[in-house]
Amino acid sequence: MQLEALVLRLRPMRPAEAADLGTRLAGRAARSLYPCCALALLPVLALALATAPLAGWLPPLVLWWGKPWLDRTLLFVLSRAAFGVTTRPGEVWAARREVWLRQLPSSWTLRRLSASRAFTQPVHQLEQLRGAERRARLRQLRVGQSTASRLLTGSYSMAETALMIACASLALWFAPQGRDSGVLLERLLGDNGFAGMLGTTLLYALVILFLEPFYVASGFAMYLNRRVELEAWDVEQELRRAFAT
Repeated sequence: MQLEALVLRLRPMRPAEAADLGTRLAGRAARSLYPCCALALLPVLALALATAPLAGWLPPLVLWWGKPWLDRTLLFVLSRAAFGVTTRPGEVWAARREVWLRQLPSSWTLRRLSASRAFTQPVHQLEQLRGAERRARLRQLRVGQSTASRLLTGSYSMAETALMIACASLALWFAPQGRDSGVLLERLLGDNGFAGMLGTTLLYALVILFLEPFYVASGFAMYLNRRVELEAWDVEQELRRAFAT
């Protein structure tokens, strides 16, 4: 890795500080992140809606279950943004074999069950280690970080729930005068009927589109911070910059 090319100024940080750095990276790369995220989200949304005839609760579940696969696109964009590289949807499409098809079974199965997937995803995707070597690497990175990485996932899960409730409550605020806002909300997001299923699924897709880039960026920054702790990247980065000038 060419540390001198990183646009992030690395130093040892607490996990919360590293997560905050990730949100700033996501904000800086927003013009790349959101179009690419939408490109990857579309097939997951189509798959989710295709399950609607089976059960009304399946489409949101499919969206939730497909997040680890979606995160691969986001991490691809963020890993380039960390070096100041802008990513367009066409570049994600060109790298689809590496980003979308590689590790496809684990992205839709075991990775979904990980409570610290944003923190460990760079090991799976960027370092591309296998077998015992990857397990040893994960154990090394998790030392002292397991609780923080799980808290990160829990925090974003609560933020996602709160955002869903906030968006759904708009029906109460903007209901026309004389209309029962409770009935309107039930029709839009109720458990029964096509309209309720569609409203819930699309709303959840929008929440994921907005929030997931920040979650992945926070985990990625925590991963970089752990690499700083283990390999003194901050010292190497400063030395490279000093000698470059």
